[in-house]
Order: sequence, then C-alpha cells, then structure tokens
Amino acid sequence: MFIRNIAMKTRFLILAGTCLLSLSACTPTLAVHGNMLEDYQMKEILPGIDTREDVVRKIGSPTTVAPFNDNTWYYMGQKTEKRGVLDPKVTNERIVVVSFAADGMVDKVIERRDGRKDIPIVQRSTPATGNEFTLMQQMLGNIGKFNSGASKSAATTGNGGLDR
Repeated sequence: MFIRNIAMKTRFLILAGTCLLSLSACTPTLAVHGNMLEDYQMKEILPGIDTREDVVRKIGSPTTVAPFNDNTWYYMGQKTEKRGVLDPKVTNERIVVVSFAADGMVDKVIERRDGRKDIPIVQRSTPATGNEFTLMQQMLGNIGKFNSGASKSAATTGNGGLDR
C-alpha cells in the first residue's frame, strides 16, 4: 500500500510538471520591428525649425524614403506577438510621416492611422531595351537556325577557327 501511494504521487508530480512545462511553452514571444516612435519623440521634431540632420539626430534615420521624392520620410514600426508555432500577430503598428520643404526644413510631422495602404508605391515601370517576344516567338524562335559552316569547321579542326 505504501509503495502504491508513492507510485501514485510520483505519477501525479510527473503529470503536473509536464503540464506546467507545456503551459510555459505557450508564453508569447514579443518583438519590435522597425522604428517604433514614441509620442515624446514626435513632439521633439519642430516644423519650420528642424532640418534633416536634426531629425536624424533626434529620432534616427527613416525606415524608408518615398520613391522619387526625397522630401518625404517614413518611420514605420510594429510590435508583434507570437505564440508557439503560430504566425506572429501584429499587436501595434505606427507609421509616422515627416515631410520636408524645398529648403530642407521640416514641413509637417503626421501619424498615419490608416495603415500602409496609401504609402505611395510608384506604379511606373522602368523601360528596358530589347525586343518583346510573344510566347510562340520564344518557343519557335530557333527553328531553322543551324550552325554555320565556319563554326562547324572550327569545332572539328580544334584550332578555334583560326586558319594558318
């Protein structure tokens, strides 16, 4: 009877320990990505007074700069929470836009509350030189093109096509 009680207590302790370890494995992992600005940092940037250098010194370099417009800087930051093997979930996101006037002074500092949907992405494409081929032209393009006699003789003579 005494041995049976010890075995039951041992099993209970092992089960309780396993449950505690499995629960601790579900503790969320918190992470911060990008430049998550605080309210006091945004208040330090003074429109009409601060320059680009002042902004970099006070809040750091921007996360990204608007394409084709060096006068708009974006500071983007996210806080994420990950539980176990699940994908991380965004718990907080902050996007701050700093605009500069032509003279390099801060024009305005605003926080975007509508997310990233309107951050400008240039839809223009870079022109590339060359020909545009259709699928059929690409597939049938080499039909009828054979090695010329000069390249064939170079391959068989072994002298790289040099006649001496």
